[in-house]
Amino acid sequence: MYLSSDSQSMDVDDEGESQSQSQRCCSQGHRSSLNLPTHQGGSICLVCFSNLISNPHSPTIHVSYALSHLSRSLSFPPFLHSILTFHPHFLLSPLITALSSFDDDPVAEQLIHLVLALAVSPQQPSIRRQFVARVSDRISSGALGWSPRQLHMLHCLGALLNCEKDDDLHVHIKDIYSLISVLVTGLQLPSEEIRGEVLFVLYKLYFLQSKSAEGDGSDILIRFCPKLLYLLTNVLMKTQNDDVRLNCIALLTLLAQKHLLQEECACDSSYMSSSGGVNYKESEDGVNGSSLVNLFAEAIKGPMLSSDSQVQISTLDLLFHYLSSVGTSGNQIQVLVEENIADYLFEILRLSEYKDPAVKMCLQLLDLLSTAEEVFKPRLVVGFSTLIPVLRYVAEVPFHPVQYETLKLIFYCISEFPGAVSTSQLEELVLILTRMFRKHSDGEMGIIPETFAMACSVFVALIRSPSCKEALDLSKSIEEAIKHAISACLYVSERNINQILQCLYLLKEAYAYSHDGNSTNSSILELRCSILDICRTRLLPWLLSDINEMQEEIVLGLLEIFHSILLLHPSIDSTEFAETLISSCWFSFSYGCLGLFTGDRMKHRIYLLLSSLMDSLLGIDSGQPVRDAALHLPSDPVDLLFLLRQRSTNRSDFPSCQSAALLIMYTSSLYDERLADGKLVLASLEQYILLNCGAFHNWATDILTVTRLVNLYSLLRGLGNMVYQVQYSREAEEIIFQLINNGEWDLLSARTHIVSLKWLFRQENIVKSLCHQILKFCQSYNLEEADIIIGNNSQTINVQTLAELVSTGENYGARLFVCLLAQLFEEEGQEHEMISVLNLMATMVHVCPAVSDQLSLHGIAATIKTWCFSTTTFMSILILAFNILSSAHPQTLSADQSWVAVTMKMIEYSIPATMADILSHESLFVIGILSLILHLSTNEALEDPSKSILFNTCIISAVNTVVCAASSKGAALSDHDEGTSTGETLIFVLLLNYFAVKSLHAVIPGFVDWQSFLVSTNPSEPLAFIGIRCHELCRLLHFGSSVIKIIASYSLLELFNRISDQINSKHEELRCSIGHLMSIRSILEGLVFYSDLRVATNCALCLSMLMRWENHAEETKLLGHSSWCRLVIEEMTVSLAAPSLASQSFMESQRPAVLIAIALLKLHKIPQWVRYVFNNSCISGILENIAATNLSSEILVLFRELLKSDFLSTEQITTINQILQECRKRMYTNNAQEGLPKEPVKRILTTPDDLGDICRYLIDLMSSETHSDPDSSGFNKGSRKLLEEIELFFSTLTVDDGGIR
Repeated sequence: MYLSSDSQSMDVDDEGESQSQSQRCCSQGHRSSLNLPTHQGGSICLVCFSNLISNPHSPTIHVSYALSHLSRSLSFPPFLHSILTFHPHFLLSPLITALSSFDDDPVAEQLIHLVLALAVSPQQPSIRRQFVARVSDRISSGALGWSPRQLHMLHCLGALLNCEKDDDLHVHIKDIYSLISVLVTGLQLPSEEIRGEVLFVLYKLYFLQSKSAEGDGSDILIRFCPKLLYLLTNVLMKTQNDDVRLNCIALLTLLAQKHLLQEECACDSSYMSSSGGVNYKESEDGVNGSSLVNLFAEAIKGPMLSSDSQVQISTLDLLFHYLSSVGTSGNQIQVLVEENIADYLFEILRLSEYKDPAVKMCLQLLDLLSTAEEVFKPRLVVGFSTLIPVLRYVAEVPFHPVQYETLKLIFYCISEFPGAVSTSQLEELVLILTRMFRKHSDGEMGIIPETFAMACSVFVALIRSPSCKEALDLSKSIEEAIKHAISACLYVSERNINQILQCLYLLKEAYAYSHDGNSTNSSILELRCSILDICRTRLLPWLLSDINEMQEEIVLGLLEIFHSILLLHPSIDSTEFAETLISSCWFSFSYGCLGLFTGDRMKHRIYLLLSSLMDSLLGIDSGQPVRDAALHLPSDPVDLLFLLRQRSTNRSDFPSCQSAALLIMYTSSLYDERLADGKLVLASLEQYILLNCGAFHNWATDILTVTRLVNLYSLLRGLGNMVYQVQYSREAEEIIFQLINNGEWDLLSARTHIVSLKWLFRQENIVKSLCHQILKFCQSYNLEEADIIIGNNSQTINVQTLAELVSTGENYGARLFVCLLAQLFEEEGQEHEMISVLNLMATMVHVCPAVSDQLSLHGIAATIKTWCFSTTTFMSILILAFNILSSAHPQTLSADQSWVAVTMKMIEYSIPATMADILSHESLFVIGILSLILHLSTNEALEDPSKSILFNTCIISAVNTVVCAASSKGAALSDHDEGTSTGETLIFVLLLNYFAVKSLHAVIPGFVDWQSFLVSTNPSEPLAFIGIRCHELCRLLHFGSSVIKIIASYSLLELFNRISDQINSKHEELRCSIGHLMSIRSILEGLVFYSDLRVATNCALCLSMLMRWENHAEETKLLGHSSWCRLVIEEMTVSLAAPSLASQSFMESQRPAVLIAIALLKLHKIPQWVRYVFNNSCISGILENIAATNLSSEILVLFRELLKSDFLSTEQITTINQILQECRKRMYTNNAQEGLPKEPVKRILTTPDDLGDICRYLIDLMSSETHSDPDSSGFNKGSRKLLEEIELFFSTLTVDDGGIR
């Protein structure tokens, strides 16, 4: 049979050698064509091989050897090709016979291997089919019983059916039902091995039949159900072999996919009994009558918790197909839940460490089981804690397939059992969802719309759960989640309506959350503000811009959000949001919506939102008329006007509809929205007035409605006068005036448009009523608590509105206030009303200074003149007078001669005739006003009142007494600052003295001998006018507090200026002793380095003038040679030349020393030490620190004087020239004007108890003026002055150096 070669490496090299070997016959003389050569040099006789393996008595070792050699030969392609080409079916019968003859497992394994080697060949597919047919016949015959040979046959058939070459192998089985019957019988055997083989064959048969085009997949096994189903569930329940489990699960999965697991419901149990099998409803455990679903549930529990992941996943897949089958009833799912399958799934999730694929399949199954709601709920609550780590995992995977199911289960649990969520779980869920929204909005991770909508629903459920109120502050996380959710909804190419609606629902609930509990918590307030900001900056612009492309449901959702904001706890937030809506032309937009969406839902929502908007803007319940008539109001504003043109008695619903229409027109016009043409609205309103004027008297209790009617009418009339010449009904106008004059109109009860106010204040017919309304406003205005609103506050009647109205002068506003005040002066017992009017007028002057001019033009001073002074109203009069005098233009005040009488009355009432060193509060207030009058006289205004002040003996006596008392205190005077009565009195007296000196020079030029202030005289000989001598000012300057030093230095400087002017103009000699001048010099030198730059500068200027007076007094030359001056100059040069110290502020601090240096350089004979101090290196060091950014006019004057005195070298002049050109270029480029003198800040006097405002105002007024001698050209800082000094330097350089620049 087989010829072996010594060399196992020998091969057949050519066809000739192969042919020669094929001609050989075997030892038994069989045909040479059946004797096939092998690749090892031998040969195999097929007949001998067949006889050997077919004989059941052949030794197994010989059979095994022959099979082994044939198997090796078949691995050689030429040998395999020869058999398949010439003898394809020769070995079929011997191999099948051998397989059914031997019990030996290795031999059976070799035989099956040979069968498969021949069957898998693509050259002869018929071989495979013949093998399947013959093997299945042997199994179906039952001749082998359930011996090992039958098991081998089953294994061989399973291996053949498992070939991937054909999908129709099952059709070659002659009697498939007999085969299946045998197989079903085999399932009842206790052998795990047999069950495994049977299950695999059944699975492959059913799988192939299901894929075959010749069958529908429900013909083979249905007749064996439900017996087969019970057998399968029993096998699965009892087996511990994972291979058996896998085969059983695979078959059950196919049956579930074909819905055969539900056939038990339709099949009669008697059918199973008559089929000859065992009734497996009576299990071996003795459980009688158990249903298939119960057995199925029990059977899958073990595999579900198998350590083999393949078994576990296959079981989950089986359960999924079972639950998703169309035939699975709710009752069957309920049984599965009752059998604790859900608990097993939660346990699988926990043991799987929340990783796929277990997570995916378990969540899908739990979602299916959740349809059995009642029995599933308790299991879900128990397993809820397992879902949170699952969500954490799936949330990190983009588009994870069970994100939706996980969120759905969590939402179901939270919704049904809000208390089941602990605080820690809630916080973790919030963080997970927030992270999901953030990643989605950032584009890092995608989420399908359904998942996104469910995430929003879960978030809402968390916010509404009780644990949310007990949790730590989640406001930050909620705020972040909302921002990202909104971004994800709005900034995607394709918007999903359900996704947007759920996001809006989340926003609404978050806003409600921000109003629950501790609403004062800072993070809660931030959340609320953030939501409002989202609505203002994102949702509202989106709604306004894309309304034409939006679906109605989205529009309704947005409107509901806005409505909820307006409804929840009316507050500043809701009012601000209402202002945002109304600033977006909300009325026009609303009617545009009604034009796009004509349904009743939209109309009802629009009108309800408008009513709440009116509540927020106009006051609580202001929008009630619109709410009452919302169902009957039209969708077109033109139709609203049609309603107004009807008689209200025509229909029962007309009054409410007309009231709503009037309110809508009033509110929209109040915010400058025009819902229709102005002429049409006015005509409709006039017709409404004419037709329903009889009903107005019935509105006596509804003053608000009448007021809105009047305000709307006056607005339309005012707008008509502004734009066009409107045609109006005089009869309707008379009715309006009648309503106003009859007291049925209340200006303060409703908001009024500024145009409406202007029109009303121009109507002479209602002046009396307007006076009454103004008085009511004054009475309701609390000066201490009212908020002075600088700007338009949505047409609210406030001080700002009235002030602007009066300031225009185009109406009766100023006249009304003056007449009202005069009327109150004439009546008795009107002090309270008088004070309220006076305070309001003072506030109006502060808000709008131009009001003071209008009041002055309409005789406010003449009215005050007639007032009988009383303690109650005195301070209010003073406050008003001070504000008017500080705000009105001098030309306006000069035209009114009544201020003389007012001034005298104030002096007589407040300035004591007896000597007193401490003045009362009222007296100091009056002194402040008198100082202001004296200041105005320098501008050619109020000169007569100023003269009456300057020469008033009471004032002169008071001034002398206060100054004398202060001077006598000596060093103790430093303890009396503005906080003490003595210090406060002295401050006001010094201010009065300063402005008196200014006024004397301006009003009575040449009248005063100014040198008399410098000469020390007997104090018992007082001046004939208000004034303080130099030695007294020096004493106060030396010992006084900082404020006293400031005012005294300004006063002394002003006196020195006047003395210098007198000496220069009249060429007088200085009449002063050397000792007196030296004492003054000592005081001034000691204050050159004072901390307050104003005091130091003023003292330096005074010293400069003392040096200049040496031209008029020979003995004063000692001043220029003072060692103190040298110390000052040396200190200055060292500081200015020090590197890295030349900032703008540092240069300013050196101003006093620079002024002294300039004065020294201007002396006819400059001291020798000056040239030593200003040497070449010193000047170069100073120039290195000077730049265009820190150059001041004082420094530039110093360089000019150094240039004149020939202190500068050519290089230094060139450097200065470059600096000045750069500085001038920079100033022209930037158009710098910051240094120009500015108008003093106007101050309001809110309370009569605080004199600090008056004091600060007068000091600012004093500081803003120029206090310098003509020669020094002012030394006032500013760009203009610096430009002038630059030109002077260039001029000086041209003259001195022959035109060099």
